Amino acid sequence: RGVLARGSAIAIFPEGVSHSEPKLRPLKTGAARIALGAARGLSQSAPLRVVPAGLYYRAKHTFRSAALLYFGEPFAVAPVALEPGEDPPAGPVRELTARIERALAAVTLQAEQAEAHALVDRAQRIVSAQDDAPASPRSLADEFALRRRLLAAYDVVRAQWPERFAALATRIDRYEAALSVAGLDPRQLAPGRFTPGRVAGYVGKAALVLVLLLPAALVGVAVHYPAYRTAGFVATGMAQGAEDALASIKVLAAMLLFPLTWGGVAAAVWLRWGMEAGLLAFAVAPLTAYAALVFFERLDRIIGGARALSLFVFRRWAFLQLLAERKGIREEILALGREIGAV
Repeated sequence: RGVLARGSAIAIFPEGVSHSEPKLRPLKTGAARIALGAARGLSQSAPLRVVPAGLYYRAKHTFRSAALLYFGEPFAVAPVALEPGEDPPAGPVRELTARIERALAAVTLQAEQAEAHALVDRAQRIVSAQDDAPASPRSLADEFALRRRLLAAYDVVRAQWPERFAALATRIDRYEAALSVAGLDPRQLAPGRFTPGRVAGYVGKAALVLVLLLPAALVGVAVHYPAYRTAGFVATGMAQGAEDALASIKVLAAMLLFPLTWGGVAAAVWLRWGMEAGLLAFAVAPLTAYAALVFFERLDRIIGGARALSLFVFRRWAFLQLLAERKGIREEILALGREIGAV
């Protein structure tokens, strides 16, 4: 309360727990109590404001995936009369908690079941797909807005047209299964990428990058692989199946193990070749880790692109069949959206 009274800000997770459930948990009243207690000492000209914020992950379980911190419309907290040291009454606390919950619902993606999020995630990839490689990827804010519309339409379509809904879900499952069998990422199903000029340019740049990164990447793997595996082993054991805690524990373990690795390498080089070489090794070791990371990310994309190109060149009918199925699913999704006014 003192921090807020001084005009500063604090971040609160009003659910009181980290989780991966498909919707918000019932909010604790602590945020409302703190806000009402702090608002008592502020002037009407500068009231305390609550800023709702939600997190959207492009791929929550993927390392180095993008995340969006989405801010909603701030709202002022109406002060209540309190004596010094007195707790806010229950009525205003419940009202403010309910308002915070509504504000958070507007900046988060919610569904009754996890299956809804899974289906909408796949539907979003289909709706967003393009036959040509986009000049720039869709922004996270646009992705968030599209997914929110799809989630809003999910329950409506499922209730009004259960047979169409079931048929569409089955088509999406079959399409995703076919992509998986072919080893393709949905984004690679883009025939506009496979012109001779684009293929030659991509292959040339990719080969150059891999050749330049290979020596540093090999050193990075040799140096950091023990710490990498140890961090994963420790995190898996400590998380005990809690997926929302797994990444945090991995980060904390890596923050300890990787600097120890760099220090060990520097000490070994120092003892063998002297202080200057040791300091240089300490500075270069993190760069080799980054080189290995970029190398294998790029290599993974190249392998995926090679699969797509192989399908396009040697099994054109299968490629075009997947493309036609994606187009049909997309048209059905958009048609349902137009019928309920969601798109």
